[in-house]
Amino acid sequence: MPPVTQALLIANVGVFLLEMAGMVAFGEFALWPPRGLESRFEVWQLVTYSFLHGSVAHIFFNMLGLYMFGSEVERLFGSRFYAAYYFGCVVSAALCHLVVTAWAGGPAYPTVGASGGVYGLLLAFGVYFPHRQVLLLFPPVPLPARIFVLLFAVLELVFGVTGTQAGVAHFAHLGGMIGGWLMIQYRRGALRR
Repeated sequence: MPPVTQALLIANVGVFLLEMAGMVAFGEFALWPPRGLESRFEVWQLVTYSFLHGSVAHIFFNMLGLYMFGSEVERLFGSRFYAAYYFGCVVSAALCHLVVTAWAGGPAYPTVGASGGVYGLLLAFGVYFPHRQVLLLFPPVPLPARIFVLLFAVLELVFGVTGTQAGVAHFAHLGGMIGGWLMIQYRRGALRR
């Protein structure tokens, strides 16, 4: 397994174990919306939220995605750009989520999870390995990676707009994909002209 992917897996699982043991100040490191004078938002939360997870299933599926897509993408990008890419996706996911929640209003609740970064990795995998077969879990149907990525993006948009699956940060997932797309354009030189 490439070194950055391995380090991210170890860090996420380690933080989760510390979180479950009550040794991580969840409220300090989760992503809070910046609302009013009593806001709990801090700039570091744009990254730290991605190392926290709400349940065993939450971290399991995020780490499965990190392992499945991250290893291939890191080998392609190289460790240095891969690390920048991953954290760029994490930050863009946080910013997209904050913009949408500020626009939509509603109660201020914390956001956690690595899925913004994982969705960015999913996008990169679909862009660079479009014909690779990816097996859906439910139903177990193989799809080309580009179709798999498109399907996930459409579902996230539909779920986000309709409010389906409350408690899931759908626009953070899309924000991770947007950040990934921008980083890919930068890598290709399109944003450096």
